[in-house]
Amino acid sequence: MPIRIPSDLPAQDVLNAENIFVMDGEAAAKQDIRPLEVGILNLMPNKIETEVQILRLLSNTPLQINIDLIRIDNQAPKNTPKAHMDAFYLSFDEVAHKNYDGLIITGAPLAHLDYADVKYWDKITTIMEWARRHVQSTLYSCWAAHAAMFHFYGHNRQLREHKLSGVYTHQVNAPHDELLRGFDPEFNAPHSRFGEIPIDVYHSVEGLNVLASSEQTGAYIIASKDKRMVCITGHPEYDPETLDQEFTRDTNNALSPRIPENYYENNDPTKPYHVTWRSHGSLLFTNWLNYYVYQTTPFDLADLPAKK
Repeated sequence: MPIRIPSDLPAQDVLNAENIFVMDGEAAAKQDIRPLEVGILNLMPNKIETEVQILRLLSNTPLQINIDLIRIDNQAPKNTPKAHMDAFYLSFDEVAHKNYDGLIITGAPLAHLDYADVKYWDKITTIMEWARRHVQSTLYSCWAAHAAMFHFYGHNRQLREHKLSGVYTHQVNAPHDELLRGFDPEFNAPHSRFGEIPIDVYHSVEGLNVLASSEQTGAYIIASKDKRMVCITGHPEYDPETLDQEFTRDTNNALSPRIPENYYENNDPTKPYHVTWRSHGSLLFTNWLNYYVYQTTPFDLADLPAKK
């Protein structure tokens, strides 16, 4: 699919090298169609890496998509040049007047902070409430998925003693849901988190369905029956080397991390890692765009109904 992104965004060179179709504004303007409007609220410190990972997953559909990269505040992120943020990111105030077909809110390295102690918690809750009125379907990833459960339903996450890290086999619980169309009954996905909400908590919330889960990770894909909210507790966007980089970083910082499970050959970090999740991740985002966004969004975004 043609993802419409700025011609000089660093992600474009990476995606072009992977034979992923991206389009600049001039070429997109020649197509007589109404593109989807998708915002990405990027909370990760390394913005550029996360941009590439998410844009890659949005790339496998014939739909044209206009992407807005959104920042939570004007503070310079630790691992991203200020010039990059100034060139490619919009503040929430700059897009608050807009309606979007889809919104993705990424995870954030905030596992050990209470929500009230997160410096931009008030802004996050403002955006989550705004999305109920301005976005057809919002996808919350990892930390953001737990934050949404707390904000909307009052269910706080628990913290695990040890980080859940590795690649785990999940089962499809709702084979007829369009978000899982084309999935095998079992599939793999990476996780990297301390937070956890017991699966029975999700089952207790009226209007939510646990679409995929595993005995080791609990609920993985959760969606509202009206398709307006999707929570992903893992990281289908991860690059092949991401878990290895996290393990190496935490080891070098003397955090004594556990070896990511089911990732390295024979669970030996000196040996190659196995990549078994990327096709599922691509299909998950393609299905979200097609069935939860494109098939349900109004042609005129001004007609977008507010979520009750």
